[in-house]
Amino acid sequence: MSPEIVVSSHGPSADRTLEVAAGQYVFREGELGTEMFIIQQGQVEIFQVVADRERHLAILEKGDFFGEMSILEELPRNACARASTSARLIVIDSATFDSMLRANPEIGVRIMRKLSRRVRTTDELLREVLDSEEERLDLATKLRPQVVEVEPGPGSLGHAESGSVFHLPVSGSMTIGRQDPVTGISPELDLTAVDPERSSSRRHAKMYREGQGYMLVEDIGATNGTFLNGKRIRTGVPVEVKAGDQVRFGLVELSFSCD
Repeated sequence: MSPEIVVSSHGPSADRTLEVAAGQYVFREGELGTEMFIIQQGQVEIFQVVADRERHLAILEKGDFFGEMSILEELPRNACARASTSARLIVIDSATFDSMLRANPEIGVRIMRKLSRRVRTTDELLREVLDSEEERLDLATKLRPQVVEVEPGPGSLGHAESGSVFHLPVSGSMTIGRQDPVTGISPELDLTAVDPERSSSRRHAKMYREGQGYMLVEDIGATNGTFLNGKRIRTGVPVEVKAGDQVRFGLVELSFSCD
């Protein structure tokens, strides 16, 4: 069972509830998601579909939470969530989640404990399945995210001190941050070379194309802040960036241009 998270009935998410009937899907594996859920009433089953068969992972009850990975990593859902009974869920978006973490750090600790148990369980399964170090390395290589080339758009971020220019995509979003030395995985816009003080986070923010312009949003957990023209922006709340604007990630200041 997941660690329980208690949300005050007077909190920011009190009016964001979702009623689901027994047998109704909350989300399906592979779908994109920007919200997590806390069970206020009823039960929800979590499962994966393997070779056209359902592999059940957990039955969650009142106070349990699920779907947090989509907020933390912006990856497609890795499992299905379906109501076992009629249920009432509290819906938590990224901005509300950030407010909850700031107001009650214990929530972050409970989520880390859950993720730690998940990693431990996965490691035990790998040890049972894989017989040699070569197989483990081969699996790790297959699991590592592949770098996808993106078509550059009219927007770019320039670093005056180094002369570096970072091109933004013509469509979709681009993660901004620093390389992870443990996994070797880099964000799409890697600030490592222009951030010797390591003031930006590994997943600090993202920028994406909307209409003819670009939007900037800070990721949850980013340290040292994200600033637009000297003013710190709120975590999880997109803001428009215009030509000539100064954008700062931690101590790294960049100038935005758009042809």
